[in-house]
Amino acid sequence: MFLRRITAMETLYGKADRIWIMDRGMISPENLKLLRQEQRRYIIGAAKNQLKHFEAELRQNDWQKVHDGLEVKRCASPDGDDAEIFILCRSTARQAKEKAIHVRFRDRLKTALERLQKSCEQGRVKDVQQAERRIGRLLERHQRAAAFFEITVTTNNDAVEVKWSPREAQDTWAQVSEGCYAFRTNVKEWTPEELWQAYIQLTDAEAAFRLQKDDLKLRPVWHQKEERVKAHIFVCFVAYVLWKCLGQLCQQAGLDDEPRKVIQEMQQLQLTDVVLPTRKGVEIRLRCVTKPEPALALLLQKLKLKPPSRLIFNANL
Repeated sequence: MFLRRITAMETLYGKADRIWIMDRGMISPENLKLLRQEQRRYIIGAAKNQLKHFEAELRQNDWQKVHDGLEVKRCASPDGDDAEIFILCRSTARQAKEKAIHVRFRDRLKTALERLQKSCEQGRVKDVQQAERRIGRLLERHQRAAAFFEITVTTNNDAVEVKWSPREAQDTWAQVSEGCYAFRTNVKEWTPEELWQAYIQLTDAEAAFRLQKDDLKLRPVWHQKEERVKAHIFVCFVAYVLWKCLGQLCQQAGLDDEPRKVIQEMQQLQLTDVVLPTRKGVEIRLRCVTKPEPALALLLQKLKLKPPSRLIFNANL
């Protein structure tokens, strides 16, 4: 499958000046070998566990600032492979998110262990083996927090006791690595910032797909005819272009580049059909647009948008 995709793209668009950008789910020794054949250039997300190889670099302060909240650093391959380099990235927003996730999962496991200890005190857990089985199920259920605790089961006067303590090494590593990620590449002539800008296009592509499905409500439709498939893709493309154009208008107006709030506000505008009967029995139909509220009118003014007061009524539509 991977080889077919590579071959299809190169057959259609050629091989020159192409850089393959992929997330870490696409990487494997076989795929990496295929990319290196014929000197293909690539930027590929690295697995999270590979950050362990760069613990010393993560602790250093020689990071390069890309923008507020994001820093990058260029590092040699931990395998000593001169053909490629690694780019470490550290995001403040991602750090806060991962820290909150770790705290939440640790609190859940701790609460579950406290309930288990209470069951032991009440005599509902009869022996060590039963307690260990329940701990095994808890760790399986809370896998993301299991590494943060050292758990032991003992007996005291024929009563089962469950004790746990935090693993300081894991806590320290979490503090160092939270918000960090890495990608690998054989494009060595670019700066870390340029490589990050190229790699982040994956996020932009994923955001575009989410936008199509969520905001624009254009979910995939299984058409049976080629012309309908092409028409559906065309509608999706035009809708996305309009969304991006509105985002640029928002940015130029100092309203950030996120048009979601603007579209929510513009939903206040309504289309109303006014029917006026005449003495001759002919009805005059006027399709009018409601007048925007003051807040919306100010927003439209900043965007340099002026909704029409009327639309042409077409009875055939």
